[in-house]
Amino acid sequence: MYTITFRFEEKGKEPVTLTNIQDDQSILEVALKNDINLHHNCGGVCACSTCHLYVNKGDYFLEELSDKEEDFIDRAINPRINSRLGCQCVLLDDDGVIEVTLPDQTQFLGE
Repeated sequence: MYTITFRFEEKGKEPVTLTNIQDDQSILEVALKNDINLHHNCGGVCACSTCHLYVNKGDYFLEELSDKEEDFIDRAINPRINSRLGCQCVLLDDDGVIEVTLPDQTQFLGE
């Protein structure tokens, strides 16, 4: 089981910590199931960069960065060394603590 803390760059949003999260799902899926707005214009199939986020802690609990994901991260707004796509951050079969920061989601139009 995982504990995942979502932090937000969007002003006025407080961090959200979720516990007892099952493995074998993506950070995007976890966010959506828990009413956390994380855009995903391509439907979560690694074909855009709108689910871009920053993994601050626990990246070793996630599937490794693929070349395809890296190509799309390069297209994201303000990518950093710890950038990932939420749709590709699948939780491994383990227990752990993960912390992510979601960029300001108001910069995206529609879904």
